[in-house]
Amino acid sequence: MRAIGERVRRIEDPALLRGRGQFVDDIHIPGTLHAAFVRSPHPHARIAGFDTAAASRLEGVRAVYLGEDLRSHIAQPRMPLGFKDDRLPDDVTPFVLADREVSHVGEAVAAIVADNRYVAEDAAALVEVEYEPLPSVAGCREAARAGAPPVRGGRDGNVLLEFGQSYGDCDAAFARAAHIAKETFVQHRGSAHSIEGRGAVARHDPIEDRTTIWTSTQMSHEVRAGLVRMLETDESRIRVVAPDVGGGFGCKYLLYNEELVVVLAARLLGRPVKWIEDRREHFTGSIQEREQYWETEIAVAEDGAILGIRGTMLQDQGAYTPQGINLAYNASTSVPGAYIVPNYELAVKVVETNAVPSMPVRGAGYPEGNYIVERMLDRAAGGLGMDRAEIRRRNLIPAEAMPYEMPLKTRAGTPVKADSGDFVKCQDIALQAVDAAGFAARQRAALAEGRYLGLGIANGLKGTGRGPFESGIVRIDRSGRVRVFTGALAIGQGLKTILAQIAGESLGVAPADIEVVCGDTGTVALGLGGFASRQTVTAGSSVHIAAKEVRDKVLKLAGHMLEAAPEDLEIVDGIVRVAGAPDLSVPIAEVAEAASGVPGYSLPEGVEAGLEANVNFKPSGLTYSNGVHAVEVEVDVETGAVELLKYVVVSDCGRIVNPMLVDGQVTGGVVHGIGNALHEWMGYDSAGQPLTTTLADYVMPTAAELTRLDLRYEETLSPINPLGVKGVGECGTVPAAAAIVAAVEHALSPFGIEVSDYPMTPPRLRALIDAAGG
Repeated sequence: MRAIGERVRRIEDPALLRGRGQFVDDIHIPGTLHAAFVRSPHPHARIAGFDTAAASRLEGVRAVYLGEDLRSHIAQPRMPLGFKDDRLPDDVTPFVLADREVSHVGEAVAAIVADNRYVAEDAAALVEVEYEPLPSVAGCREAARAGAPPVRGGRDGNVLLEFGQSYGDCDAAFARAAHIAKETFVQHRGSAHSIEGRGAVARHDPIEDRTTIWTSTQMSHEVRAGLVRMLETDESRIRVVAPDVGGGFGCKYLLYNEELVVVLAARLLGRPVKWIEDRREHFTGSIQEREQYWETEIAVAEDGAILGIRGTMLQDQGAYTPQGINLAYNASTSVPGAYIVPNYELAVKVVETNAVPSMPVRGAGYPEGNYIVERMLDRAAGGLGMDRAEIRRRNLIPAEAMPYEMPLKTRAGTPVKADSGDFVKCQDIALQAVDAAGFAARQRAALAEGRYLGLGIANGLKGTGRGPFESGIVRIDRSGRVRVFTGALAIGQGLKTILAQIAGESLGVAPADIEVVCGDTGTVALGLGGFASRQTVTAGSSVHIAAKEVRDKVLKLAGHMLEAAPEDLEIVDGIVRVAGAPDLSVPIAEVAEAASGVPGYSLPEGVEAGLEANVNFKPSGLTYSNGVHAVEVEVDVETGAVELLKYVVVSDCGRIVNPMLVDGQVTGGVVHGIGNALHEWMGYDSAGQPLTTTLADYVMPTAAELTRLDLRYEETLSPINPLGVKGVGECGTVPAAAAIVAAVEHALSPFGIEVSDYPMTPPRLRALIDAAGG
């Protein structure tokens, strides 16, 4: 049965299309109470005191919790650090509930639990907090300056950590360069904004002494680990279930304080407790990504060959560090990307600011690093008078050099190594598809009509399939039902369908007849969850290996039952039969029944009980997906509006398990990148007050701003996993901003405008045009 490579319909969709999805807010447990949080209106302030009397007296309020009320029930007042880093001080994570100092607008200081959310919100408004405002600062450049206000008390300065990347000899490379280009780039703050916000429901069972939390997360097992640590209990006492999850994009790859408080409240009150994030809370309580400030220069030879890239980068970490410095680290190692860069040097400062903490959002630092190398190549091409596509072709890692190892290490300590792919071929396909050869004529004709067209191109490389492992259990129950269990997380991307296809192909069972359970710590002991475009590589490989093991067991036992050699058997539509003699057959259900054994009787010799295999596939390193974006735009110089005329994507994500789902993932990634480039801006004033806290202010792309994407694929199999797959979920985002910004800049070339920063909103473009005399 062939399932891998087919456009199989998503097995998740029938329930969703019929309104039977089970998202967190669809979970209704009798007697549930509802939580709301009191949040700081100040970017930085000392807390002098609380008055909760009025809130406590409000009818329907069951509890008002301050930090001191919870302290005796938890291991520490701060949340645990994700991605432990010994270089970081002990006080970098957020408080469970801040009760002495707040360091960003939206920081939670109290929790209300009431009969319903309306009462909880009313009570939250009655909590009086005596704040003593303190000096504050936003923006990593301003915060890093000498004399800037400390972001938090007890700090001598706001630079949290410094590190660097360096190989080769940049000084010598720049000394012999034919041309050097320099540029400063600001990459703005953005948010994740999944269609479903965060949320959790917790219930404690006093008979089992076990708490279950249903939470909209990307990491059930890591949430459990954090709760076990904070509650000083063991894994058998905590069950974490991810129900249907309406997107994540990185912001749900974290144990948040709200989840912990909901669990504590359920245990203390003996009633189920629910909290659902509203959109304003997402703006001020969920992690964000960036901002970054780069000063870089590139050295090239006369023929356009890159000799070296060097510079500095400031990373805005926000007020706290909930999960290490992986965003800044990934950005610093992803600058060379798809190109041969013989010499590289980057100094990085991670800077605290009075803003929401930052962490990876879709792309996890790779779009930022990619933007730097792509825009610097545009600058180098301009300085040499060389075609922008040609300078890329001359520097792309050639297919014959694969696998190509760079002198950089991932944050896991493995080499940054492009394992496979033909980058030059992908660029050629993109250029042909966008009709780059005919663009100059189109641009001249449009300019004669007073219209401004531009063309941009960018190559992206994204490390995917991050380990160290992912779990996969394949089981055929006694009833004959095939079930797959994994610690990987289904967050809307079609993971259940992918795993059902992989298992179904080995077991001869239609994917629609396979049940897949993701992200339930009660069904699988280990798991890492959904991040880093990893799950088809890791969980897919685990399920692939496990399904083959189960298939071998089925064939061995069926061979005994049919008195046939296992190698003479095949599995078709859930029936094991002798190849060429289909009448000699036995249903898988009967094989499963036989494998279950009969009490008091022996199993056939050499046959183990049960049809189950448990595999935790461990990739040897990242597998790298490459992609090329070629974009044609028109800029309305009167309004500053940008229209996407053509958008070509060529993606190599290895073997494609389901082309329909890959189309969806690439499209989603591209749209996220379009939002980054043209629309989305999480603004703060100089003190740290957020300026964009509604979707009217924080503009996201809609269908009206998009164009039909021309999606094309190369399939170079990865050599480092048994399926030959590579990740795809974030890859569409990586080169998008660089390609779009380059296209807009090209359109505005008659004005001599150079664009360094994004998002390129209409007001910003109009300001550039006005400054250029347009």
